[in-house]
Amino acid sequence: MPIYEYRCGKCEKQFDATQSVHVRPEDTICPHCQAQEATRLMSASTTVVKGTHKTGFAEQKAYNMLDERMDKFAKLPPLMGKRAAPETGGLPDPASGGITEN
Repeated sequence: MPIYEYRCGKCEKQFDATQSVHVRPEDTICPHCQAQEATRLMSASTTVVKGTHKTGFAEQKAYNMLDERMDKFAKLPPLMGKRAAPETGGLPDPASGGITEN
């Protein structure tokens, strides 16, 4: 069960209470003056992240898997045999729209 912090509306003292999460804050009784005017306070809390539950871990893992997969595909031979290299026969002639010979 969680520990909640309260402040009494009558005597203005703060106190802690170990209660179920289903208990209404209005039903809490002050241990100092026995008044039923307690309001729940927002407490500071800490969390500890362990293991693979770090923020962004799943995304980083997905990017790493994608990089590994792309590296494997880069090493595969082309599907249609040898890749055709671009022809370097001559430079295009802008006046005639064709290729000039050297």
